[in-house]
This record gives sequence, structure tokens and C-alpha cells, in this order.
Amino acid sequence: AKEDCSEVSRNGPSSVPPKVNMLRGARVVLGVLGAIGPCAPHRIAGLPSMGAARALSMSAMGAYGRVPASAMTTANGQPVQKRQKTSAAPAAAQMSSVADAEVKPVAKLRNDYAPPAYWTRKIHMDFALGADSTTVVSTLSVERDPSAAAGADFELDGEDLELVSVTVNGKALGENDYVLEERTLTLKGAALPASFELVTEVKNKPRANTQLSGLYYSGSMLCTQCEAEGFRRITFFQDRPDVMSKYSVRMAGPRADFPVLLSNGNLLKAGSDAAKDGAGTHFAEWEDPFLKPAYLFALVAGNLEHISDSFKTMSGRKVELNIYSEKENVDALDYAMGALKRSMKWDEDKFGREYDLDLFNVVAVNDFNMGAMENKGLNVFNTACVLARPWSATDGDYERVEGVVAHEYFHNWTGNRVTCRDWFQLTLKEGLTVYRDQSFSADMTSEAVKRISDVRMLRARQFPEDASPLAHPIRPESYVAMDNFYTATVYEKGAEVIRMYASLLGQEGFRKGMDLYFERHDGQAVTCDDFRKAMADANGRDLAQFEEWYRQAGTPTLSVSHAHDTAKGVFELTLEQSLGAKGSAPLHIPVLFALLKRDGSGEALPETVVELTEAKQTFKFEHVHEEVVPSVLRGFSAPVHLKLERSDEDLAFLMAHETDPFNRWEASQQLMTRVMLSMASEMVKSGSTEGPSAPLPALLVDASRATLRERGGDKSLQSFALTVPDFDTLSSAVEVVHPQALCAAIGAVKKGLAAALKDDLLSVYKECATAEAKAASYSPDPASVGNRRLRDTCLSFLGSLDTPETTQLCMDQLKSAKCITDALSAFTVASKTSGPARLEASDIFAAKVEGDALGLDKWYRTRASASVPNAIGEVKELMKLPSFAMTNPNRVRAVVGAFTMLNHKYFHAADGSGYEFAADMVIALDPINAQVAARLARSFSPWRRLDDKSGALMKAQLERIRDHPGLSRNTYEIAATSLQ
Repeated sequence: AKEDCSEVSRNGPSSVPPKVNMLRGARVVLGVLGAIGPCAPHRIAGLPSMGAARALSMSAMGAYGRVPASAMTTANGQPVQKRQKTSAAPAAAQMSSVADAEVKPVAKLRNDYAPPAYWTRKIHMDFALGADSTTVVSTLSVERDPSAAAGADFELDGEDLELVSVTVNGKALGENDYVLEERTLTLKGAALPASFELVTEVKNKPRANTQLSGLYYSGSMLCTQCEAEGFRRITFFQDRPDVMSKYSVRMAGPRADFPVLLSNGNLLKAGSDAAKDGAGTHFAEWEDPFLKPAYLFALVAGNLEHISDSFKTMSGRKVELNIYSEKENVDALDYAMGALKRSMKWDEDKFGREYDLDLFNVVAVNDFNMGAMENKGLNVFNTACVLARPWSATDGDYERVEGVVAHEYFHNWTGNRVTCRDWFQLTLKEGLTVYRDQSFSADMTSEAVKRISDVRMLRARQFPEDASPLAHPIRPESYVAMDNFYTATVYEKGAEVIRMYASLLGQEGFRKGMDLYFERHDGQAVTCDDFRKAMADANGRDLAQFEEWYRQAGTPTLSVSHAHDTAKGVFELTLEQSLGAKGSAPLHIPVLFALLKRDGSGEALPETVVELTEAKQTFKFEHVHEEVVPSVLRGFSAPVHLKLERSDEDLAFLMAHETDPFNRWEASQQLMTRVMLSMASEMVKSGSTEGPSAPLPALLVDASRATLRERGGDKSLQSFALTVPDFDTLSSAVEVVHPQALCAAIGAVKKGLAAALKDDLLSVYKECATAEAKAASYSPDPASVGNRRLRDTCLSFLGSLDTPETTQLCMDQLKSAKCITDALSAFTVASKTSGPARLEASDIFAAKVEGDALGLDKWYRTRASASVPNAIGEVKELMKLPSFAMTNPNRVRAVVGAFTMLNHKYFHAADGSGYEFAADMVIALDPINAQVAARLARSFSPWRRLDDKSGALMKAQLERIRDHPGLSRNTYEIAATSLQ
């Protein structure tokens, strides 16, 4: 945990700067936090690695409040002109009125896009750095757009800035020349020529910035996060992605505090100038030769160490590579460096994209709202997505580090060199780059394993979003707070849409489309339509209908039926699509399809792509005389619900003989899902909350045993096929969700399979454990990962039996663990047992990860997600521990996020206590980090799909959140939309 939480938490109210006291008084934050712990609440997010979810905005009044009108002055000391008279109102009343105004925010609409009246062509920024106060002097070279009227006003965005001065062409502006409001600085057009130089001087307070948006202080460093709208919290600027400018930076600060000074682009000069900057200071000057929007700006200054390497590009240039972190984490950077070099080589080989600067820097930051950020030449990472060593990173973490490093590097072309015209086009860069990082990870590991993992994530996170009031197209039509649209829909479903292009055009055609896209739009801010047109033009295809994927929200249902005349050799496949919304236009859906021989000897019809473009179509295949089984939607070729009637026997056949790895896994999931939903339905009818004691269907047991006894294949695929469907998967398969019944059914099936397959599970467990014990050292290679994955799947089943024998297996593995993967899997199983081993395992694991922040996060997450009696009480006790801090995003994710997303039984407690606790956390977090509070508020969005009692309890807490005084626009938008 971060000991230096914040100025507020360390020193108490008496030492808080006036602006902070003002904010806390207006929102009564102290009263909310008193019951939580010593540190102010901070941030929460969802499942790891969305690649990202990277939004940043803040509450209505920002991190440390607004400067009172009386404190805002021009350069000559005169009061700043305000459009609304507020100077006579008490400070708290002024803030209350601002917060009240946020209750009914105005949405921005995609169709309202208009280019700006002025364009900033260049910006030079001069920083006088300090943790408590930083001064920024910005010099902008501005031109009026030829289509704009002479005399048009020039509006710049700005939040939480103290304006010191503003000049145009060297002339200080008077109070009648501009208007300063809560979020904007508007220069009156009468004072502006067609082109001019604008200079502003502002001050901000990095240490007080708990929103982690703009310039803030983390650990021992100053750093920035500007996407989506954080640059406006550094200086006044046109903070919109279509304004692409050349950036240069000079930064100076105390050498003892900030020995490392980094920014975008190439380092021009470094040294010391005591006459200019003061004694004991030093400076660095950076320049980025490429145009970029404000959201890609980055600055880092701190006491950091680093590792270095180099990469030779395909044209023969040498690129210097550096990864920075705080001293204690330098030993965990090597794997990320290797991943970076693999990413650079892959992008050259796969897409012909070469890195364009001579220097590439990465910085690891402890306090970060998201996974990572692709700032040009200076990527900034959450430590959880870049640090990797055997005793802090699991197998899954190693995979995530490689994927996130690749994602952010790939943004250099898909996001930086070609960026978005406006934020409605976010999926243009994010969906495309997620697809690219998924393809990279598939090539580095196993295509089948990666595809199954991605679809599991899609169904767990995006399908529920599509089924909720928060559903939106991958290209939204409106938003209030942009950070609320860094969603699974924009990212994961957006990647599925890109994947469909590749399925329709083939890999060669997709590459042709990408080449044309870069050729046409390098250095531009463009739209999703521009991407689609490049794909169409490069391949001579009409893709007009494909736009419906960008326009329509919701998950389509693909209904499949078939008929087979063996005598004539004709097989007919009928596909029908529906989206639910009346009047929805048909989508263009690629469906990968094959026919399997009924005797299990292979394929009667090799894989082909059928294109569904109408509401209903029938496709005929000839010369099919033998008995066959259809294999539909292979590789999950479209993000749809598949409706295809199959018998249990057909599913068992597919588990044994399907030639598509994804569909083989899917068959096992469908068979287990059927059994679980049938159990849950019976429990609901009988009013029972306990799983049935009757034995499981023999077909399921036999099919699972056959999978368990396989040898010589991919053990990761074997593990996935055995893993029971989770709560989110089951929830998406029913109309009405009965949480307690689903939890009980999952437990009953798992325990039933464990009892029936105990001997086989023990045998496979021991085989895998023996193989792992023989390994000389930890390795994250696919074969080793698969071996550990299968071992731990067996242990998870065995642990569900909760017997002394199986519990001892957990304890033995935990005590002898050689890496955190070994220890965490054993600890996770032990944490759900009923005996004293649960707490003993907790102590052992905590001792193993002592001093490692990421390892300790795993301890917290495991404890918070364990479905044990008094789970909510345990979570509250965890939050009182000295190592817990609400100011650390990863720590809060590990506790509150884990409880709401993984502890389904107690989050959905029958008395509503889980919902009440989560709502308390949203309300407490909102004034400190609105982005995170809004993400936590999303856990309430499925209330309509719950049973009547649970739904009413969840709705009541959602209404409490919505109606809380002074709620930020971020959280208000989520709560209000969820209640619509």
C-alpha cells in the first residue's frame, strides 16, 4: 500500500488547503469516510485487462475544488469576468449550485460534430515543476479556420486551473477580452486576428489531484494522464482529438525530487540553468515531431530507475528502449521489455508498421485509473500491467503484461499516427487495436486458447452490458461524460467487428484494407466510416450494410435450423437473425461453417464462410450423402447469441469429435449450462436455496471423464473444457436471474463432478504437479502454463469436496509453492473451505507476498471474493487494515471490485446488504474519483433482469446513488441511465 496517501489523509482537516476544505465541506466527505478508514476513497474498476478501459474525467468540482471567483484575477490583478454573478455567494453555496447543475447534464451528440473555429498548429509548454504547485506557461500558435467568420470567439477547455495571465501577440488581455467559466476560457473574437500567438500562465496542484486526470503526484513522481479529457487540467487548450498539433516541452524542477524528466518525442537538450529555474534545479527539453491531439501528451518527473535495450527496425534504424519504475520494481521489468520487442517485430511482419522515433520510453506508475496509456513515445502503465516476476505475477498476469504492452505499442499507428476525429469514434482506435493485440497474443501462445479466453471475457462483460439499460452501439450516438464510454462494448465488441472484416475479406484482403487506411489517413483524425471505406475500396467490396454494426446496440440472436436429404446429397442451412429492437435493419454477419462426419472420422465439408445479409436466408450444399453434424459459428465468427437445437448426445459428440477447438469447448459449456440451469429452475420452483443431492446426468459425467483422460493435447484447452460456466455466463442465458439459485447450481455441479471423477482428478493432479516439481525454474511458456492450468483446475474441483484430504492437497501446494501461481491457486481453493485451514492459508499466503504490492493485491482479492459466512463483514475488516488504502486504485479493485464482481452470493445477498455496501462505496468514492465511482455504479445496471425481490433491493440502492447531493456527472449519468 502507498503510505503517502494524500495531503488530506496524512495531516487532517487543519492542514488541508482552503480549496480542499471547501470541497469537503460542500460534500460532507468526512462524514462518509469516517466509517471506512483513514484514507480518502479513490478508484475502482472492472475485470483486469480490458486492454484497457482508459477514461479520465472527474467530478463536477474536480479534485480539489474550484478557485473562488474572488481569487480569480487577470494579470493586472483585476477580477476575472464571469458570465454568471457568483462573487457575492458563499463558497459552499457556489459549489452546491454547480453540483446541482450537474444533476441534469446536457448530452453531446455525434451528429452535432463541427470543426473548431480555430486550429492550434503548435504548442510549447514550459513547466516549473512542484508536487504541491506546478506552473505551466503555454505558447500556442493559432490560426482561424477559413470557413469561420471573422470575429468568431476562441473557446479553450480548462478545469481546476488558476489562471495567472493571458496574452495575445504579446499584449495582455483585459477583463473585457475574455470570459473565464468553470470549464472554459473564451477569448472574444474581436480581439483576435486570423492568426496569432496565445500565451497563458496557469498553476495547478498535482498532490491534491486525487482524480488522477491531468497532472498528478503518485508515489515519488509527477505524471500525467490526459485521455480522454485530462489535458484541460494541465493548461487551457482545445482538448478535442481533431485538433492535432506539434508539441515541444521544457520542464524544470528540483533535481533531488525529480532526477528523471520525460516527455513525448525526442530529447533535445538537458542541463541546469540556476538563473532561470533556481538553485538545485535541472531541466529537459523535448520535442515530438509528429502531430498529435492533446490526449496523447505525457510528462513524467520523478526518482526513477530503468532498464534499457534496443531494437533494430526493418529499415535498419536503431531504436533506444527504456522502461522506468521506482527502484524496488526494476527487477520486474525484463518480461515487459521482451514483450515490447516482440510486439515491434510482429507489427513489422504482420502489418508492415515500423516504429517512427529513435526513442521509446515506458513508465510504471502505482496510482493509475486504467491499465495503460499509449502516449506518443512515452507509454504510462499501471504497475499491474507491466511488472512481472514469479512471486508477484501469475501465469495470467504474464499473459496480460504481454498483451497490454503490445496493445499500447500498436496504438502508435492505430490511434496515434491515425487518430479519432471525435470521441464518438473511440472504437476506431480501441476496437482495432484490441483486435491487433488479440492476434499478437494468439501468435505468441495458442490461437485456440486465446480465442476462448477472449470470448469468455466478451460474454462475461460485454453481453451483460448489451442486455442492460447501459447498452450502446460500438460508436455511441451521445454521451454526457466521455469516460463512461470506455466500455466493453467499445473495446471488446469493437474488436469483434474488426474480426468480422477479417473473416469476410480474408487475411490478405484485410491487410490490403489496412495498408490503404494508413496510406490515406496517416497524420489525420478520422472516423469509423473512413476505416470501412478503406476496407471496401481495397477489396472492391460493398460494405455499406456493415455500418449497422456501428449503429445498433444489443447482441443479435442467430437462429439456426437445417435439413438434410442424404439420398439427393443436399444439406440446407437456414440462418435467421433478430436483434430485439423493432425495425432494426439486418446486419451483415459472417458465419464460419463446416459439416462433420457422424462417424467421427473428420469433415464432410471443410470450413467455409456464409454471409447472412438478410433477416432470413437458406444456404444449400450439395454432394453431402453421408450422415453429418453441422458445426456452426466456428471460432465464434460473430458476436451473437446462437440458437441451435441440439440434443445432449450431439453435444457429447462435439466434445469428442469437433474439429474446431472453440466449438469443442463450446459444446462442453453448453452441456454443463443445461444441467445447471435445470437445477436452478427446480430450486426456484421449490423455494430451496441448496443444490440438489441427486447424481449428475451420466452423459455429462462420462463426457467430462473422457476430457479429463485425454493425453498429448493442449492442457490449457483441456482445462477450459472442464471448467464449469461462471455466474455471468449463466446469467446471460436466462430471462430472469435468480442469483442464489445460480450460485447454488454452480456449486452443486462442480461438487457433483468432483465426487464422480475424484480418482481421475487426483491422478491428473498428481501427474501435473509432478511435472511442475521437476521444472528447474518458473517459466511462462504455453506448455508450462497449460500444465499448471490443468493442475489447478483439478485442485479446484477437488477442493469443492471440502474434505480433510482435499484441503491437505491445497495446503501442501501452498506451502511448497515455487511461484505465485502455485500459491494463489491453492490459497483460492483453501479460502472457500469450512475449517481452520482457511485462515491458516491466508496467513501463509500473506507472508509469502509480504512487501510486494501486487502480490498483496491478490491476497485482498482472494479474501474479498470468497463466498464465506459474514463475507461483507470480512470485507469491511479488510478495509481497516494498515495496508489498505482507498487512495490506491489497485488495492480498491482488489477489495471492493472483487466483492461486487466475483462474490456473487453475498453481493446479491437476499437481505440487500451487499447492494447497500456497494452503494456506500460508490457514494464515498465519487467526490474523490468520479471515473472509478461511475464504473462501480455499473454493477447495479442489471437490476431489471433480477428476480422481483432482488431487483427491487438493487433498484432502491441505485436510486439512492442517483439522488445523492452533489453527485458527479460521471456517476449521475450511469445511475440515471440505468434507471431509465
